[in-house]
Parts: sequence; C-alpha cells; structure tokens
Amino acid sequence: MSNLLYYSRNRCTSVEQISDTTLKSSCRLQDTLTEAFVEITVRLPDLEITDIKSELTRSLHKKGMDTDKHLQKVIGVRVGPGMLKIIKGLIGEDMDCRELTFMVEECCHGVILAFTKDTLIDVPKDKGQIEEFYKNMVRKNIRMYNRCAAFAPGSPLVEGFEPLLK
Repeated sequence: MSNLLYYSRNRCTSVEQISDTTLKSSCRLQDTLTEAFVEITVRLPDLEITDIKSELTRSLHKKGMDTDKHLQKVIGVRVGPGMLKIIKGLIGEDMDCRELTFMVEECCHGVILAFTKDTLIDVPKDKGQIEEFYKNMVRKNIRMYNRCAAFAPGSPLVEGFEPLLK
C-alpha cells in the first residue's frame, strides 16, 4: 500500500467590496505541491485592475521567485471581454508557475460573478422553472459555465446545456 499516490487540492476565490469605488478579489490555492495566494484590487465602475499582490509559499518551481514583479504587468487591465487573452499575453509565458496566472484569472472571474448575486434574488420559486432560469443565466454569461460545481458539466443546473466552444 505504500505506493499509493496522495493528492488533494483546495481553491477558494472571494470578493469583498472595500468602498463604493473599490473591490478586492482574492484566490487562495492549497494542494499537495503548492500553496499560493493572489489578490487584485479593482476600481469601479470601469473594472480596471489597480493593484495586485501575491504570495507563493510552497511550489515545485523556483523558491523565492519574485511573483509580484511579474504580476504587476496586469495593472491597468480591465476585467471583461478579452481579459484572459490579455493576461496570458502579459504574464502567461513569463512565469514558471502557471498556477498564478490561473489564479489571477480566477480573481477576475470572481469580480464578474460578484455582479450576478443580484440576479439570484429573482430565482423563481417553482422547481420546474429553476433549472431553466439557471441555464438562461449561464447562456447570458458564458463565463459562469464550469466556474463552480453548480455550473459544472454534469450538474442538473446546466444539464443539456452545451456551450459554444471556440
């Protein structure tokens, strides 16, 4: 039994409204190989990234890597259409730890999803309409698809929903 591999992963993204004009989104990752934290500050209403902080506590990659220096390149990027391509273009190939690039993207998705909470107030009470409500919500904002367990493939909330993949 000593040859069994063990791997676990926990990732959490949260968004906090700091003021009327500022949001902070953070992503924390802990797994068997990596422990990292990324936090972005976003100015409202234009959703521009104004600050970024990171901490890479444990990684298979270079120890003591100056992650903040590399991630500073995303300051000025706007959260919205095209952001993933821009972020990957700015830091995706520049860093040894691709996980941090993904975590920056997760923070941005968190900001987008934070604006959907008001929509959830309008969820119908009738069970027959709930699934259709969520499918329509994901159709209107495809970034929600596969971003959490509720909207992952196989979930009853998106059953039968096939996103158009490019």
